[in-house]
Amino acid sequence: MLSDPLDSDELDTVADVMGLRSHNRLNTFREMWYYIFLWALFSSIFVHTCAALIAFVTLRKHKFGRFFSILILVMGFISPATSGVVSSAAIAFVHRASSLHMSPIYAMVWGIGQTIVSACLGLTRILATL
Repeated sequence: MLSDPLDSDELDTVADVMGLRSHNRLNTFREMWYYIFLWALFSSIFVHTCAALIAFVTLRKHKFGRFFSILILVMGFISPATSGVVSSAAIAFVHRASSLHMSPIYAMVWGIGQTIVSACLGLTRILATL
């Protein structure tokens, strides 16, 4: 007998999440958190990779400046691995607690939105004024 794919407790692969191949609604906290976190992670990596390339090209002749691009890349992984985990969990918790189902597109918007907000905070230096 075939099992129902909706009853499985397995998460989609990263390729399925990034390709938006799942047309099912996200029902559980774990699914919502996973989708939001992956979008936040990969959008952050994309933004930080672009910034690192610009920094490397701009500072390639500087004695120590060329190594700043490595730090920028590292921050592309560390930021979503720390604050991204917590904020993705908070968003997924609110959706699950209010019994709202989440579309994979909404998870993408939440994940990319986290990267945009962190980029805006980093560019405006609001935190440095506190």
